[in-house]
Amino acid sequence: MTLKEAQETVDRWIRTYGVRYFGELTNMAVLTEEVGELARVMARRYGDQSFKPGERDNLDEEMADVLWVLICLANQTGVDLTEAFARTIEKKTRRDKDRHINNPKLTNNGNEQHPDQEQV
Repeated sequence: MTLKEAQETVDRWIRTYGVRYFGELTNMAVLTEEVGELARVMARRYGDQSFKPGERDNLDEEMADVLWVLICLANQTGVDLTEAFARTIEKKTRRDKDRHINNPKLTNNGNEQHPDQEQV
């Protein structure tokens, strides 16, 4: 599914089942909530926290929920995500084409010593 198809699918679903889009500010709050739920799963799966009894390791669902609300916001504000994403890739390529390749933290297996760390 392309971004355009995703935007059309979400719009069709909203108009068929959702009655109408929530307001933009409501959807921004919902997006923040969904990102928090994604962060919770990430902290438990990859961080130092463990899952509480009854909590699910549903990383895919939480990412999809974030995408859903982001698509809703794009639809209701007139943003074409395909065009916007293409511009972002161009911008990042122009700005960062050498930055990450020349970053010793990335190219030296992350073994570069931070300037504040003592030599042992």
